[in-house]
Amino acid sequence: MRTSSYFARGLAVPSLILALIFPTLVAGTEIRLPELGDSSSGLVSLKQEQDLGRAWLMAFRRQVRTYDDPLVQDYLERLLSGLASSSELLDRNLQLVLVRNTSINAFAVPGGVVGVHTGLLLQARTEHQCASVLTHELAHLSQRHFARRIESQRQSTTVGLTGLLAGLVLAATGGAQAGMAVMATTQAAMIDQSLIFSRQHEQEADRVGIDTLYRAGMDPAGAAEMFEQMLAATRYTGQRPPEFMLTHPLTESRVSDIRARIAKYSIRQYPDNLEYHLMRARIQATSAERPELAAAHFRDELSGNSLSRIAAHYGLALAQSAMGDHGGAREQIHQLLADDPERLTYRLTAIAIERAAGATGVAIAQAQLLAAKVPDHYPVRMELAQSLRSANRVGEAEAVLAKLSRDRPNDPQVWFELAEVSGLAGNIPSVHMARAEYFILNGIFDKTRDHLRYARKLQERNFRQVALIDQRLQDLEHLEKQLGGPGRPR
Repeated sequence: MRTSSYFARGLAVPSLILALIFPTLVAGTEIRLPELGDSSSGLVSLKQEQDLGRAWLMAFRRQVRTYDDPLVQDYLERLLSGLASSSELLDRNLQLVLVRNTSINAFAVPGGVVGVHTGLLLQARTEHQCASVLTHELAHLSQRHFARRIESQRQSTTVGLTGLLAGLVLAATGGAQAGMAVMATTQAAMIDQSLIFSRQHEQEADRVGIDTLYRAGMDPAGAAEMFEQMLAATRYTGQRPPEFMLTHPLTESRVSDIRARIAKYSIRQYPDNLEYHLMRARIQATSAERPELAAAHFRDELSGNSLSRIAAHYGLALAQSAMGDHGGAREQIHQLLADDPERLTYRLTAIAIERAAGATGVAIAQAQLLAAKVPDHYPVRMELAQSLRSANRVGEAEAVLAKLSRDRPNDPQVWFELAEVSGLAGNIPSVHMARAEYFILNGIFDKTRDHLRYARKLQERNFRQVALIDQRLQDLEHLEKQLGGPGRPR
């Protein structure tokens, strides 16, 4: 979740855990995960899973620090979409949440929510390795392991779900050990049969995930390579296992089974994807404590192989721009553009470098050319809005973001940026409407209601807008009742 002068900081993590485990102690804006399944209901329905995913994502976003980089977000959304199209998922409408955390972790939540820590891309050396973790998570969703575990336990799962949520929040905010303790405590009462069932789920997710990887044109060996890297990190260094291994137990025998399955596929060449390495470089550049440290890292990387060298030049351009060395940044990115002039990532980065250097006229002209060529490209539209804002052309920036918000209504970053430029443009009703949408996506319903009411008061003579706001207030009330929030009957 992001904060600025326009947005108040969310509740602290301990408050979330109290609200989840003891919901009567925290009044007003708590989100209760829906009650899904009991000993007589059979499998959880897909609709119930969607409700769960919606509630889970709101509660999770409210507490964690997301990684708001349109280029990385767009890359992972496209990768995930391609993998999902080769999977056994019935509902391929997925929501990706990217967490700013250097730990190695990814997770899937019923309802089509997939979470990725930036640390996964830092650890996975190829796109194939990263994709293997994602297809494993998609397999958990397609095989409906969550619903099947409920059926095997023959019991309500509210306590387990709230504990798992609290644990993942703690892991995502840096308290990984405490997070795992929370999850372990809430699952301590699980009988041995359900634990065996969980191991069976992992084996099934391995099999289905690797099949998906192969059908998507990815190297299935990436799965074994990724798991072997995680095992080696703990075997030889004595480090605490990555969060992914703590929630997905990994053994030597399991890696051997994966290797045996991979051997059944025909051998072929699997080219690596440069774009993946560029996204890794973006994360590396922003994960360093100071841009000077990032620049030193990329200079060291320049002695690597071809893809590493290209990504190192790219990362160095980013670090130099962040340091204020705009001439050096321009030199690096222009060298890359000379070899690959049509790559959107390079062109967008060149625009961002010009914007950071204060050459907003150049940045806007180049961004408008790209927007004319690829009008529906999310990162291009975000860069155009940022360039316009930098030139104080906030009305035009607002128009770009307003259209983008209609195309990406579930993207908190778009609403955040729209509220910012609307405020600069003096469009106060739009500020409140954008804030309301931002807060509802982050599960902060009291602030959502406040801003809708502010907007309604300012628009009281605009009957069409009043009707739209009243409908949104009704939507909010319905959502609160559905999730057991303050709008529920008392």
